[in-house]
Amino acid sequence: MLYERFPGLVSVVMTCHNVAPYVDDCLNSILNQTYKNIELIIVNDYSTDHTAEMIDNWIKKNNPSFPVVVVDLPRNVGFSGALNTGYYLSSGEYIAVQDADDLSHPNRFEKQVNFLKMNPDHVLIGTNYKVFSDGEFENQNNVHWLKYGQDIKEVYWNGGHCVCHGTILFRGVIFDELGGPTRRIKGAEDYEFIAKCLNSNYQIENLKEALYYYRLHPMQRSREFFGEGSKEI
Repeated sequence: MLYERFPGLVSVVMTCHNVAPYVDDCLNSILNQTYKNIELIIVNDYSTDHTAEMIDNWIKKNNPSFPVVVVDLPRNVGFSGALNTGYYLSSGEYIAVQDADDLSHPNRFEKQVNFLKMNPDHVLIGTNYKVFSDGEFENQNNVHWLKYGQDIKEVYWNGGHCVCHGTILFRGVIFDELGGPTRRIKGAEDYEFIAKCLNSNYQIENLKEALYYYRLHPMQRSREFFGEGSKEI
């Protein structure tokens, strides 16, 4: 018997590692969502800066109306380990990923949930997004590497990648059935999770509207694997 999940609830899983300068902006973007039936699960992956303090201060200052669960891990378990911790704690019908140094458009969750409600054959929905350099939010660049419809499956079959992991929202039952991202492929955990869904013949789509804002900054994790810029533009 699968784990029982609360209908309509979006479990927002946000992993953090040394993101003190950015976490306030990120949390504000969750607070300002038009979709209000959410729970926020913050997994602090053994940050050594002031991330934990910033999170605690934000919660006290804003007193959000939605539940907030904060997990301070006793050691650094890495991206996929932290994500899976959040996924296991989630109780929503839907799970949304939120990178702690990025921002979500206020309508993001509402539009993604509506898509999945209108398309019961789909299990995961990403969105288009825009890129900005830290401190220059008004100067945003469009991206051109995402794919849509049947092109998504073809790209992954050929070893490519065309879904921005930070934008995804998926049905919680998928995690209950397939598990989360592996820890075996460091730097490609997001690719492996999407490929696992497609290999199970689940349908995936991207919304063409930009509902996410990807911040470029010197400390971002993806630079370790993809270099400066870290995403295709």
